[in-house]
Amino acid sequence: MTSIFNSAQYKNQRVAVFLDVQNLYHSARAIYQKRVNFKELLNSAVGERQLIRAFAYVVRTKTGEEKPFFEALTKLGIEMRVKDLQEYYGGMKKADWDVGLAVDAIKTSEIVDVIIVASGDGDYVPLVEYLKNQGRRVEVFAFGKSASAKLKEVADEFVDLSENPKKFLIKG
Repeated sequence: MTSIFNSAQYKNQRVAVFLDVQNLYHSARAIYQKRVNFKELLNSAVGERQLIRAFAYVVRTKTGEEKPFFEALTKLGIEMRVKDLQEYYGGMKKADWDVGLAVDAIKTSEIVDVIIVASGDGDYVPLVEYLKNQGRRVEVFAFGKSASAKLKEVADEFVDLSENPKKFLIKG
């Protein structure tokens, strides 16, 4: 089910949001040549519900050019999870947050009713299935074109950010 309006939102629901920044950044760049409006994404994800915690999983480069972006996310009340970009012999670069996000989501699920995963990464399918088996509602926010079909299918609700690009994207 794809919808910008969440039919199962109740004001007393406690929500935690997990932002896979790299996944969203690369999807927005590849599809639209734009950047994600994380403020709108967070506001839409939470709606009228109670935000308990929000986490952004980000990568720090040697140049530090992302520092103003990290500060902007912090000002929105988002807790930062930062990893340094690993550079390997031969030029390969890697910074993978899948396990960190999954562990935080499982730990946080004990104090919330709804888990929102903002990523289209199919690696999160087992996480979504586990959280649902624990009685949590799991919503996924991502760009439909680049999101895993299986992730869309297992989520209680999938919100396609592509359905409202003016709201969720900014020039970049």
